Amino acid sequence: MNLITSYISNFLSRKGSYVLLATIFARLFSFLAAWFALKLIPNKELGVVLFAYNIILFVIPISGLGLHQSFLRYGALLKTNEEKNSLFLYVLKKGLLVSLLLIAFISISAFFINFQFENTKIYLFLLSFIIIPSFILEIIKAQLRLSHNNKGFAFSEITQSIILLASVVTLSCFFEEVGYAIALLLAPLLTSFLFINKVNINFKLKKKLNITDNSFWKYGFFASLSNVVTQLLFVVDILLIGYLIKDAEMVTNYRYVSLIPFSLLFLPRVFIATDFVTFTEKIYDNTYIKEYIKSYMLLFLTISILLIVGSYFFGSFVLSLLDDRFTTYTSTFFILMIGVSGIFIFRGLFGNLLSSIGKANVNYYIANIALLINVVSNYYLIPEYGIKGAAITSAILMWFTGILSFICFKILYRKALLKVE
Repeated sequence: MNLITSYISNFLSRKGSYVLLATIFARLFSFLAAWFALKLIPNKELGVVLFAYNIILFVIPISGLGLHQSFLRYGALLKTNEEKNSLFLYVLKKGLLVSLLLIAFISISAFFINFQFENTKIYLFLLSFIIIPSFILEIIKAQLRLSHNNKGFAFSEITQSIILLASVVTLSCFFEEVGYAIALLLAPLLTSFLFINKVNINFKLKKKLNITDNSFWKYGFFASLSNVVTQLLFVVDILLIGYLIKDAEMVTNYRYVSLIPFSLLFLPRVFIATDFVTFTEKIYDNTYIKEYIKSYMLLFLTISILLIVGSYFFGSFVLSLLDDRFTTYTSTFFILMIGVSGIFIFRGLFGNLLSSIGKANVNYYIANIALLINVVSNYYLIPEYGIKGAAITSAILMWFTGILSFICFKILYRKALLKVE
């Protein structure tokens, strides 16, 4: 119990409560923005914008070839603010260049693809420009975290959400779907302008750094690809249910039954977002890392037990709050809760610890293995068990990837410590 108390106390001292509240408010405002868009824009036109936007959402993690990821990890290992300042400028310059090339590639490619929805090419071209402000905002957030300014990081999240909501409501009222597309672009753009001065970067101070080599670029590239593949893991279930069962209602049922379990995944992300820089700075302090692992796992083991027990006894009631017809899928809900606990206890922690020791490529390989197993397993389980089959596959993979991350970290961390010694 002392471990949990101490861990939460340290989390709060690092302004983790601000990050938690910011995450909750960001999700709420994002939901409200989507709801207002649905009310203000005709469904058909909104669907075209969302189709184009979802394509861009898959590309955003690789904006700047993931250099914002490299900046966060390698920046945490630098000792002086001068070095971090120089790394920020390097990442900004190179990342913007790569992002511009990515926009050009998307824009040119779009005109050679025959999309089934009219105006998709236009919206894809317009929304591709989100890549630049999104990348800039990510490195601003990373700089705030590197400065241990989690409070500022949290405010940037809330500010972006407020701007998104306000611009969606205002612009959708006057310009409907075009206004909505512009609002999606304005949110990261305006937030970047508001917070660029908060990071105290000296744009004249440049120092050549030895860390900006191939391994620096490789880390960011694999970290970003890992995020893309992880997103695919959550989408594949829906796609395969639609393809194999050929019943749109089953797709809807799974989407809503999985809504609460998957939404809870923000919890470990909040703790890791708050602590990543701190434990990366001390990653080669074996005693500190062991203590951190114990505290984290004990906390999330406790949370997981409470959630599993709660979903077993009250799962039907929780699903009835969404819609009475979802109570038929209480067992599916329970299976997903068991699966989510695997991410809570293992994957959320050890995936980030692998990144902390520079092994983002291992996360990418694990995610790819999981994606392959997901497709093969669902081809057998979905036709046999319906959406419960998809839940079984997801639950197994959440535990499998978590335990595999744990094993890989233990092996690679031991080797990393030997190199340092």
